[in-house]
Amino acid sequence: MRFRRKNKSPAVLSHEFVIQNHADAASFLVMVLLLGLLVEAPAKSTIIFIAVQYNVTYTIDDNSEQFHFYDYGPKDFATIFFYMLVAINLHAVIQEYILDKINRRLHLSKTKHSKFNESGQLAFFYLFSFIWGASILNAEEFMMNPTSLWKDYPHSRMLFQVKFFYICQIAYWLHALLELYFQRIRKEDIPRQLCYICLYIAHISGAYILNLQRLGLILMVPHYLVELIFHASRLFYFSDENKQKGFTIWALLFVMVRLLTLTLSVLTFGFGLARAENPGFSIADGNFNVLPVRIGCLGAVCLTQAWMMWKFINFQLKKWREHVKNQIPKKKITNTKNKRTKKEPNRATFVNGAAKSECGASPRIRKSKPV
Repeated sequence: MRFRRKNKSPAVLSHEFVIQNHADAASFLVMVLLLGLLVEAPAKSTIIFIAVQYNVTYTIDDNSEQFHFYDYGPKDFATIFFYMLVAINLHAVIQEYILDKINRRLHLSKTKHSKFNESGQLAFFYLFSFIWGASILNAEEFMMNPTSLWKDYPHSRMLFQVKFFYICQIAYWLHALLELYFQRIRKEDIPRQLCYICLYIAHISGAYILNLQRLGLILMVPHYLVELIFHASRLFYFSDENKQKGFTIWALLFVMVRLLTLTLSVLTFGFGLARAENPGFSIADGNFNVLPVRIGCLGAVCLTQAWMMWKFINFQLKKWREHVKNQIPKKKITNTKNKRTKKEPNRATFVNGAAKSECGASPRIRKSKPV
């Protein structure tokens, strides 16, 4: 008689094997690419994966100071692939050493467990991206001069921080697509997560390719702040359901950021780029300032903001209905108690067989009539 082994290891390259060891495989590839820099022969090819490509250096005749800018091209796919592997490793580290330990203490249900993991991962990413993006805006002073969004377009020459920021953003959201499979996301949650991941990839890649990096950066930073507040509030809510003040702050900022996004988009595509000095379409120069592109970009932004507001309104209505349903039983209980107290008559109390009124005075004793 044969006995079945418990905890049998999955077959190599099976679905279960890939899911269990995907982080180890990603870390192995990262180490191979890093070790390739130590050897002279493969260093020229491995540097494409690690370093930012398409460096353009400018020098001024009067001064010997050099200015380094960057363009984009096909080699960026290799760099995005490398940092996607790095994002997979960081995802596994945060999940194993932070989120899993907190989950064991909270004892959450399956639905709350998946939402907690989602909010935990996104909260770390939004916090890091908000600080990084805000530092770039502060250094370049884009917020102080809104005309820089369309002045001297096309902005085909990027600074190192701006290009590296966009590469990391695209790499993270591509890794998020893979994590839908690696993390065994529930089928009910896959359409929702797949929708917003694809929207992030489309908008960030569009801003990067169309040389609208300044506009994309200004729109991403406040949006990431709002999403950070939402997911942080949801984490606190899972730990204690009475902590709901963060959702109120998120609701106010959400509407304000939507209005800010629409305002800046209309100003950039409707007025700024429409009145630019060099309108035209040239892939070589990175110039996409033509009417169909402007209308397409503005329409994509407006439709996305309208969809987000629609989801937001439905979410608030759902919460309001749940709040009303929770308040109705309490009112019914208080009303039934009041009705019971009103229906009860003022009865005399009896002490040791003698009747006494509520005020403490003894009732009058009726005299018996003689027969």
